[in-house]
Amino acid sequence: MSIIAADLMQQAIRPTLEYLGIHSPAAEKLLLGTAAQESGFDPFCHSDRGIGIYQITSEQHRSIWDSYLAFIPDLASKVRGLASQHQFLKNPDQELAVNLSYSTAIAWIIYLQSDHQLPAADDADGLSLYWKDNFKHENDSQSNQKNFARWIRAHGAAA
Repeated sequence: MSIIAADLMQQAIRPTLEYLGIHSPAAEKLLLGTAAQESGFDPFCHSDRGIGIYQITSEQHRSIWDSYLAFIPDLASKVRGLASQHQFLKNPDQELAVNLSYSTAIAWIIYLQSDHQLPAADDADGLSLYWKDNFKHENDSQSNQKNFARWIRAHGAAA
């Protein structure tokens, strides 16, 4: 099962970025491209690469909370507010598969931790390199980066 890119943008990405107070067209395209490249827009994708539409690993998820959000309490509170009340305490990784707003926030925070400047919304090659540098997986290759840029060029403007 996959989600239509425009629906993901309108129902999850844009509202989540606005809620976090960090909305930008470049961030929208980056997250759309991430979902396209990582899971083919399948929110229930669970593989050895990760969980959910952005294929975030359990290790990345824990690291975000332990090494980043633990030191930014206001942002941590906002992100925690996106998660379900009880299920998050039982199985926090499940939120990555079933809660698009929460997984979008976590995916954005993976990028937020970067020391590099977010490329411009119209810089498909820059966005693809930004993705490659931050969403590190063992099987990433130059062709994956080119596919990401190609997807942004073809679909990013329509989103």
